[in-house]
Amino acid sequence: MSAILATIARPEVMKGDGAFSRLLSACWDGIAGYLFRRAAIATLRGLDDHVLRDIGLERPQIRAAVRRFIPLSPT
Repeated sequence: MSAILATIARPEVMKGDGAFSRLLSACWDGIAGYLFRRAAIATLRGLDDHVLRDIGLERPQIRAAVRRFIPLSPT
């Protein structure tokens, strides 16, 4: 999924300096961020509990960690 997000190109209309292009760019960034977070959550849910503990997470904390509501423990 992240490979798909890396290849998404912004439409030409978003490259201007007008208010509409800034609004459209903000919407585009929001959608791309949502898709990235969704892919990250799916990837973390695919890991087993031992690996999650190794990175300092428990299964119920996955969404909060992806949304940066809880900091990951430094290694």
